[in-house]
Amino acid sequence: MASGKAVIRARPWVVACFLGPALLLLGALVVYPIGYTVWRSLFDTSGDKFVGLDNFGEIFTDDALQTALRNNVIWIVVAPTVCTALGLIFAVLTEKIRWATAFKLIIFMPMAISMLASGIIFRLVYEQDPDRGLANAVMTTVHDTFSPGSSWPDAEPRPDGPLTSQDDGSYLLDEPVAAGTPVLLPLVAVPPPELADAEPARSAASDPGQVTGTVWMDFTPGGEGAENVVDSGEQALAGITVEAVRDGEVVASAETGSDGTFTLPQEADGAQLRLAADSFTAPYNGAEWMGSTLVTPAIIGSYVWMWAGFAMVLIAAGLASVPRETLEAARVDGANEWQVFRRVTVPLLAPLLAVVMVTLMINVMKVFDLVYVIPPPSSQSDATVLALELYTESFTPGGNPGLGSAIAVFLLLLVLPVMFFNIRRLRRENQR
Repeated sequence: MASGKAVIRARPWVVACFLGPALLLLGALVVYPIGYTVWRSLFDTSGDKFVGLDNFGEIFTDDALQTALRNNVIWIVVAPTVCTALGLIFAVLTEKIRWATAFKLIIFMPMAISMLASGIIFRLVYEQDPDRGLANAVMTTVHDTFSPGSSWPDAEPRPDGPLTSQDDGSYLLDEPVAAGTPVLLPLVAVPPPELADAEPARSAASDPGQVTGTVWMDFTPGGEGAENVVDSGEQALAGITVEAVRDGEVVASAETGSDGTFTLPQEADGAQLRLAADSFTAPYNGAEWMGSTLVTPAIIGSYVWMWAGFAMVLIAAGLASVPRETLEAARVDGANEWQVFRRVTVPLLAPLLAVVMVTLMINVMKVFDLVYVIPPPSSQSDATVLALELYTESFTPGGNPGLGSAIAVFLLLLVLPVMFFNIRRLRRENQR
């Protein structure tokens, strides 16, 4: 049988017929766009003036591009590392648990979702309002389980009323109180939905040996009530902590009942009353996921949700080829499961883990969809990456196509070494 080289020398036209269309498509779809992009990166916005390497210099001087560079470094370091680590953990777990196939399916399922759809999903997950955003709904539920929120976060003293606001968020009655004289502590500004379950307010009874009073919503629908008077139809503010303060120290305290009344012992006579600040603190609404501080980690979290399954499948395939005799020998020698994992499994999988991590590094250098879809316009500049800046400069009004082309070339130069490293490692694996 003739060798392949002999066939090529004898029938070059056959080789040309087979390779010609492929080379033509490769040149039209890959070589020409790369060459034109490199050429375009050397010109200004209009494409008429040659500027040399000025566009490349702007990548390292423009503020938005410096932010994009910094975010790209964070992506390259964090996202592949977390995906690979989780993929390794999941792959090992699939060998230890029942229903491993179902587990793999659940973890790998996000890979079937497009980046655009995933971005829309996590845009909703990261909504600030806990009633809409899943992340903050979970956080507020856990927080309120261990630290319940305040009773009336929106309540405020009536303007020109007897209470004044303090710097710590409490409300202070300026005049000292006397036992036997009921005290009226009116508040306003409580939204009607918060008063849905409130009971009618009642004026406190007089008691010569105690300080009594009422805390209530001093507002009658229709505006027919009198100020600083408990009118019919006005509602009580229950659960507010009332403190008697003398010389800066709390001498007695009580909580308002369901009818808004409270009772303090004789020690409160002559003291000032203060409504404690913790009765009016704003409710905990979770983290500001789309703020400038957390927006990049939040987007990376959505990427990990998608790509951890990819890493798990590749690592699980490599784990299946690990000799079981080696693992059993380690256990026979007295190694526990953690030692077997750390000293045997991970070293044997190290080449595969490197391939997975490098593949993900190439992928995150080009991340665009998630960064474009998830952040709101107010924080997109804080989450920007090079691929998004490439799109903005190249395809939006007011952009600079020359700078966009320079960013594309810069990304290509970043990807090439990593890609060559991955190809060399794969070839070495195939030769073994």
